[in-house]
Amino acid sequence: MTQNLAATSRPDAAPTAQDGAASRDWWRNAVIYQVYPRSFADSNGDGMGDLPGVRSRLPYLRDLGVDAVWLSPFYASPQADAGYDVADYRAVDPMFGTLLDADGLIRDAHELGMRIIVDLVPNHSSDQHEWFQRALREGPGSALRERYHFRAGQGANGELPPNDWESIFGGPAWTRSQNPDGTPGEWYLHLFAPEQPDFNWDSPAVADEFRSILRFWLDMGVDGFRIDVAHGMVKAPGLPDIGGSEQLKLLGNDVMPFFDQDGVHEIYRSWRMILDEYPGERIGVAEAWTPTVQRTANYVRPDELHQAFNFQYLGTHWEAAALREVIDLSLDSMRPVDAPTTWVLSNHDVTRHATRFANPPGGTQIRTAGDRELGLRRARAASLLMLALPGSAYLYQGEELGLPDVTDLPDEVRQDPSFFRASGQDGFRDGCRVPLPWSGTEAPYGFGPVAGGPSWLPQPAEWASLSVESQTGDPTSTLELYRSALAVRREHPALGGGTEVTWLDAPEGVLAFRRDSAEGSFVCYANTTAEPVRVAAPGQLLLASGDEPVVDGGEIVLASDSTSWWAV
Repeated sequence: MTQNLAATSRPDAAPTAQDGAASRDWWRNAVIYQVYPRSFADSNGDGMGDLPGVRSRLPYLRDLGVDAVWLSPFYASPQADAGYDVADYRAVDPMFGTLLDADGLIRDAHELGMRIIVDLVPNHSSDQHEWFQRALREGPGSALRERYHFRAGQGANGELPPNDWESIFGGPAWTRSQNPDGTPGEWYLHLFAPEQPDFNWDSPAVADEFRSILRFWLDMGVDGFRIDVAHGMVKAPGLPDIGGSEQLKLLGNDVMPFFDQDGVHEIYRSWRMILDEYPGERIGVAEAWTPTVQRTANYVRPDELHQAFNFQYLGTHWEAAALREVIDLSLDSMRPVDAPTTWVLSNHDVTRHATRFANPPGGTQIRTAGDRELGLRRARAASLLMLALPGSAYLYQGEELGLPDVTDLPDEVRQDPSFFRASGQDGFRDGCRVPLPWSGTEAPYGFGPVAGGPSWLPQPAEWASLSVESQTGDPTSTLELYRSALAVRREHPALGGGTEVTWLDAPEGVLAFRRDSAEGSFVCYANTTAEPVRVAAPGQLLLASGDEPVVDGGEIVLASDSTSWWAV
C-alpha cells in the first residue's frame, strides 16, 4: 500500500529564510513546535485535521517565530492509537492526505524558513502491518515471526502468557494468536495496545527496514525524526519476569527488562551515520523515559542522537527549589556529552501545563480543571522561564493560546485507547488533544472550513475567546506574549543555545539567573510564590509574563507567579 511520489526528491533541501533555522548547529537553540495533525487544522470539513490544513497554517507558525515543526504520525494506520500504530511507514493515511501533500508541506516550510521533523515509531507496528499479517497467516515457524516477539505460552496447554510483563495501557503485555487452522496459537508481545505488536530488534530484517525508512523520508527532505519510545526497542535476553504486578509504578524509577536496555544505543549509532550522510544537519530526537537525566544523556552522546526530551523538567511543579534542582541537573548531565538540554512543558500525552499548574502538585495527568486563572498565570510565567534557559525548547500546539486541558469530555466521545482498558495509563489524554480554535464565535472555531461543522473531539464554548483571531493584536494575550518572547529570544545575544546559567541571590521562592555573551547580558526573575517579592533592579525590562514589575528606587516588586526578562 506504499504510495508513489512523482515529485523529485531533494536530499539537500534546507531552510534559508530565517537566520535561526538556517544557522549551523540549528538544533542546539531551536524552538520546535509540535503539531498533532488530527487536531491542528481541517482542510476538507470532515472533522479531522490533515496535512493540507497544516500546510495552510504554516505562515502562522512562521509569524509565531518557531524554527522547526514536529509532526505527530500521519502514516497509514488503522488509528487504534491515534496513528502510533503504523501499517505502512512509507504512506500517508488518506484521512491526512497523500505523499504529495507531505511533499508540499515540507517544501512550503522550507520556503518559510522552518524545518520539518516527523515522528518515527520503531518499537512497534500496527497489527495490520503486512509483516504481522503474514506472520499470522503462515503460523508457527514463519520467518516473519522472527521480526516480532512470538512465544509459546506457559501452562499445560500454553494458556498462560510467556512472562509477567504488563502493558503500558493496562493488562498483560501479551495476546494469544490463533493458528491458521483456528486453534489457539503462540503469544505475541505488545507493550502498548494489542493492536501494536512490538518489533524484535534482534532480527536483522527489522534493522534493515528502518534504515530504509529513514532514507525514504530524508530523501523527501525532512530535517529529522522524533523517535517514539526510543528507550523501548531492545528487550533483555530471555525476556525475564519482573516478579510482581503494578509494574507501571516502577517506570521512571528502575531500568526495566523492556525499557532503557543498553542495546538501543547501537541502533542509534547506526542511524546517526545515516543522518550525517545528508547535508543540512538532519537530526534525531529521543522520546526516552529513563530513571535519571544521566541515563537520558546516554542517548545523545556525540555518535548517537542530537536531542532527548527532558521529561524530568516537564514533571516538575511550579516551585523554585525543585525547578532549580532539575535545571542544574539537566545542564550538568548534558554538558559532558556536548548535547543541548531540551525544555518542554506540554505534549500530546500529558495534561496541558495551564491545567497542571492550576492544581496542587500531582504528576502529569490531572483530571480536574482547578483554578484556571491561577493556572494560566503560572503557565505564562513557566513558559517565559523555559524560553530563557539555555538549549532547545519544545512548544505543544495551543499552549501559545493558553489553552487548558478539557477535563469534562463525556465518556462517549473519548478515543484514548487506554481509557477503555481496566488499568494502565489514566486514559485521559484526549483532554490535551481537542482541536485548536482559530477564529469565529461558533464551533469548530475555524478548525474546519464550515461554521458549525464537525470536529473529532468537541471544543468548549469558552474557547471562542481563546482563538488565534481573538488574541491577535491584544497586547495582554498569551499569544502575543509568545510572539514577543520568541522574537526577543531570537534577537538577544545571551538567549538561545548555551550550557550555563549564573544563579543570583534571590528571596525564597524566586529563581534569578544571569546569562552572558560578548554582545550583552540577560537576567531572568521567576517568582513562584503567591505574594509580590522585592528584588534588586537588574536593568531594562524586556518582557513580563503578567503585570509589569513595579520600580521602587533601586528595587523592583515582582508580581506573584510571574517571570520577567531584563537586559543588562
